[in-house]
Amino acid sequence: MINGVLPDPRRHAYREGLAAVSLRDHVKVPRYVEGERRQLLVPVLPVRREPRADATLDTEALFGETLTVFDESEGWAWVQLARDRYVGYMPSEGLARAEVTPTHRVAALRTYLYPRPDIKSAPLALLSLNALLAAAAEEGRFLALETGGFVVAYHTRKADVPVADFVTVALSFLGTPYLWGGRTSLGIDCSGLVQLASEAAGLDAPRDADMQAAELGRSLDWQGAGTLARGDLVFWDGHVGIMASGGELLHASAHHMAVVVEPFAEAKARIAESGSEILGVRRLSRMTG
Repeated sequence: MINGVLPDPRRHAYREGLAAVSLRDHVKVPRYVEGERRQLLVPVLPVRREPRADATLDTEALFGETLTVFDESEGWAWVQLARDRYVGYMPSEGLARAEVTPTHRVAALRTYLYPRPDIKSAPLALLSLNALLAAAAEEGRFLALETGGFVVAYHTRKADVPVADFVTVALSFLGTPYLWGGRTSLGIDCSGLVQLASEAAGLDAPRDADMQAAELGRSLDWQGAGTLARGDLVFWDGHVGIMASGGELLHASAHHMAVVVEPFAEAKARIAESGSEILGVRRLSRMTG
């Protein structure tokens, strides 16, 4: 325990009977393990609360992400993601022991992985924004990947070159269906939208809304809608939205079941009717026009 409180199990790998060796001084269990580094070499894998296909989806891991596997049983791996330290269960299939260093990431909402540098060839997979790629060479308009296959180079950026404006990235998700735990343009939730857009702009972001409310950017002394600016993050209990302008809110909305932009005053009033008031507003450290 830390000051008499168990660490958050969403970002600390411990469960009944087993924990990461790094937690030896914080939790008491019969067995501690180092874990084994793996890398995701399929487009996306779910991270679930329990090792069952029908368990709650907490988040998703994308192609190229690295993680630590602490236990495997009956086709499920208990893991901690390197990107945001999230802990959960994912299918073991698609996890590779060989690790390649990413040179690029997908900068489009999604792009195809081809077996050959030919757009007429049948795609192997569909990769999502922020998927991590290790390019071995350039072949015309394509990048040849160390892990096999080819992607259109125009749909990628160097891994260490962020986009200028995270709000523009978030706006590109307009119309995406709402999916609890989702992190792709095929389905996304409110904090997933903030996390993906922030990462594309080179800003590390935790996964869940309460984590983001405590850790992202700096807190504003918010007194009313007139103080809000484009890019500000507005938090309710269990929900977060991005100000698309001083008067419009961009968010993955369970009410609309999609990513939408709507008048901030309307969203605020509707959410208040459900019993939730604004808990805080935060401004990211790097703001752009």
